[in-house]
Amino acid sequence: MRAIGMGVAMAGLFAVRASAQQLPASDSTALARLNASPRHGEWVMVPAGPGDSVRAWVAYPERRDRAPVVLVIHEIFGLTDWIRAVADQLAAEGFIAIAPDLLSGKGPNGGGTESVDQQGAVALIRTLAQEDVTRRLIAAARYATALPAARNAVGSVGFCWGGSNSFALATSWPDLGAAVVYYGTSPAADALARVRAPVLGLYGGDDARVGATVPPAQAQMQQLGKRYEVHMFEGAGHGFLRDQSGRSGANQRAAEAAWPSTVAFLRTALGR
Repeated sequence: MRAIGMGVAMAGLFAVRASAQQLPASDSTALARLNASPRHGEWVMVPAGPGDSVRAWVAYPERRDRAPVVLVIHEIFGLTDWIRAVADQLAAEGFIAIAPDLLSGKGPNGGGTESVDQQGAVALIRTLAQEDVTRRLIAAARYATALPAARNAVGSVGFCWGGSNSFALATSWPDLGAAVVYYGTSPAADALARVRAPVLGLYGGDDARVGATVPPAQAQMQQLGKRYEVHMFEGAGHGFLRDQSGRSGANQRAAEAAWPSTVAFLRTALGR
């Protein structure tokens, strides 16, 4: 695993750095960016198995041809405005982005993320069964790739808890074309043999809890001959893409390097 400094080494690794407008919104500016977006976004209900459905936000790019799909997997806080703003920025990059609310039907009176506060969302997330999360993620991805404006090419991007699930999805769904992991823990070593998609891992250097799971996964993926590209951003903390103003500039620098890498990785794997 390479520790990437924030000076010349970073500039050499990433030829293009994102400006603030090219980045997804930070947590504090997400709703304003959504309200000002020229792109179409809509709420949909996705059938997810017998007796189950998932509410999801879909953001569409402005393009003439059919677009690849990116599944956006939310943090432990549920489907927030910030996650929807990430989906909107992916649409700006040319993808159809779908962000399912994995708390759909789990809140009071059958509600989802919108029915609880942040602490309530965290508590509900911890009750979810992994097989149900995976089933719902696959259902959302299949819904999006079946849209008339979509191509049958899908990748995933996840953050924190969602980052762990992005990597986990690559171990359980062979149709996944790419997985991006933002500061999520890695799967158990025995699950990595089932990974078919290339994986991009983006981590804060000051996020030891998550970072400790990366070298074993990297060693195992290398032994298996599977692609796992790892970038560790010096001085950045957990959640650096959402909290871009944090860590005395380190989170901003990490975001400016990680986001162009994400877009390039998805375009290479899924097509433009």
